[in-house]
Amino acid sequence: MEIHIVQPGETLYGIAGRYGADPELLREANGIPPDAVLAAGQTIVIQPVKTFHIVQPGQTLGTIARFYGLPLRALYRNNYQLGGNPDIFPGQKLVIAYGGEKLGAAYTNGYAYPYIQPPALRAQLPYMSYLTPFTYGVTAQGGLLPLNDWALLEEARQLGTAGLMHLSTLTEEDTFSSERAELVLTDSELRLALIEQIKAVMVEKGYQGLDVDFEYIPAALREAYAAFIAQLRRHLSPRGWPVMAALAPKTWADQPGLLYEGHDYALLGAAADYVLLMTYEWGYTYGPPMAVAPLPNVRQVLDYAVTEIPREKIYLGIPNYGYDWPLPFRQGETKARSISNQEAVAIAAAQRADIAYDGTAQSPWFRYTAGGTVHEVWFEDARSMSAKLRLIQEYGLRGAGYWNLMRPYPQGWTVLNALYDVRDG
Repeated sequence: MEIHIVQPGETLYGIAGRYGADPELLREANGIPPDAVLAAGQTIVIQPVKTFHIVQPGQTLGTIARFYGLPLRALYRNNYQLGGNPDIFPGQKLVIAYGGEKLGAAYTNGYAYPYIQPPALRAQLPYMSYLTPFTYGVTAQGGLLPLNDWALLEEARQLGTAGLMHLSTLTEEDTFSSERAELVLTDSELRLALIEQIKAVMVEKGYQGLDVDFEYIPAALREAYAAFIAQLRRHLSPRGWPVMAALAPKTWADQPGLLYEGHDYALLGAAADYVLLMTYEWGYTYGPPMAVAPLPNVRQVLDYAVTEIPREKIYLGIPNYGYDWPLPFRQGETKARSISNQEAVAIAAAQRADIAYDGTAQSPWFRYTAGGTVHEVWFEDARSMSAKLRLIQEYGLRGAGYWNLMRPYPQGWTVLNALYDVRDG
């Protein structure tokens, strides 16, 4: 895999010719709209194709995959343009294999709200070991808030992606509740009743594991929370269902703040089968302009985490979005707009802004002016995604957890597929 940085005046066809690549394949693999103007500083992922296949009359994706001894999901991953759909036509060109060595194999998990657009979901599912519909919350009485996740789970089953049930303390108002966490963690009868509800839902809907995300837990409940995770694991393990716990991005054990104090890495790492490090949101809606997940910050969390938790239990959290801040930034007043990585590039192209790359944060950014207001944008591109994903191999982690799948980003999956074979859940 090569990452080409677009220079002023370059075109997709010119870049394709330079590398001897198929321009249409290059466009689809990088999520570039037809006839789009490229932005200076934009990244284009180039992969040398080792084996092509031209579809013959009567062939199906299944027969082609079997002919080459290739898993069907891998065939989808090598051809993002299929969008997770089995329909093909005679004369269509498919990539069977790319050249270049991969770093290894990894598990992936992606989060999605029930209202995700079906085409976007289908296109991304082959790149996911697990799909986690977001979220089953906790009621004011300690019960389970429902989630309309049937459609997501059916799509996942069709494309061979396992479903993880997501349990959080999110309320009906979409806010995390310390009070509801405390209610569950301090009442053994409520806790057991909640576990029975969870098990019933998992059986009914075919879930194959549980992902728990209790946030803003007081320090006094850190042991109770770990005990709850251990209790869930005792109940679910006999059925072969793993339990994962989402962890705030800590860099030392006694890090102060409500976000961190209830998450004891050592206790939760021992209690859960796996953990997700939520290594994002340094740059956030109400904060000053900066990278969402600066690489040095991510490394600091990993350096601490691996001293408390076995490496093979850890999923690295990866953001699939960016932010657009109006300037000047005023604390308590300025609010950034969350945008997709695709939208960020489109803004740069439309505004003729040059995309820069912060070598320390390992993240792209740019500024533009609209309506008399200067804006600063930070997002993810092929370089930043590659830098984060390589940490999985470097640290010996289990894989990556993507927040989230709501905004398609083909180039991100192209980078993932170039670096790793995605394991089945």
